[in-house]
Amino acid sequence: MITVLAGGVGAARLLAGLVQVVEPASITAVVNVGDDLELHGLAISPDLDTITYTLAGAINPTTGWGLVDESWQAMDTLHRYGGATWFGLGDRDLGTHLFRTQRRADGATLAEVSAEITAGWGLRLRLLPVTNDRLRTMLTIVDEPGDPPIEVTFQEYFVQRQHDVPVTAVRLEGVEAALPAPGVIEAIREGDVVVIAPSNPIVSVGPVLAVSGIGEAVAERRHQVVAVSPIIAGSALKGPADRLLRELGHDVSVVGVARLYAAVAGTLVIDEADADLASQVEDCGVRCVVAPTVMRDPRAAADLAHVVLGST
Repeated sequence: MITVLAGGVGAARLLAGLVQVVEPASITAVVNVGDDLELHGLAISPDLDTITYTLAGAINPTTGWGLVDESWQAMDTLHRYGGATWFGLGDRDLGTHLFRTQRRADGATLAEVSAEITAGWGLRLRLLPVTNDRLRTMLTIVDEPGDPPIEVTFQEYFVQRQHDVPVTAVRLEGVEAALPAPGVIEAIREGDVVVIAPSNPIVSVGPVLAVSGIGEAVAERRHQVVAVSPIIAGSALKGPADRLLRELGHDVSVVGVARLYAAVAGTLVIDEADADLASQVEDCGVRCVVAPTVMRDPRAAADLAHVVLGST
């Protein structure tokens, strides 16, 4: 069994590689829910949906989120009324959120609903939210120089402000009470390999490891844990990982990633562009594997999956 600690786009691409090289039913993805939000009365789980749509071959290839061949009539009507349209929800995508919201109102857990959604798309891997409890990533930001700091949700930072404002702190609201969803700890303890996907270490992987007992369970498997760096040549391919690392005082390099993961990962896979930093990664107490890590197409994703699985 393979267990993957997952955020959104980067994790989805790696999982798309893994399902090409191993039996999908042998994969469990433990997915971040700190990005989740409630909007227009709907329960929205962006990372779970990005992974689902990607593996179903239905993701919008231009944006990396949402569904292909989408229409936007609901958002157009909402705009007409002066409603909040900063978080775009396509007409097809709305069906997912309507279903999730109704099932949650019926008493189903997020894990149960996620299983129903993946089954609806014909997927055979298991997607587990890290917790069924409410967990929200909150960021302290400064909108304009001289403004007082304010705290906003991840999506307000990432989408509404286009992650273009300084961050001074990250807080996980609800983490003290959040318990691992059923099956999460077992998947970590029983996985032949535990993979930390190339997701944002601060706001994607961080909330997963912070849920009660999960960081400790991963650390116990450290020698079977392989992380893939989301930082290549000092930058993130997508999203604000590089900015967040810098703003929160971390080294924006594969060495900085190695330091963050040293307690939980025995191996770090880095891109060929960072081959000259391999010895510094190993100075952090982490075995270093150098390989192409940019998943430009399904073949590249499958090649990286082979590297990851062969790295323990």
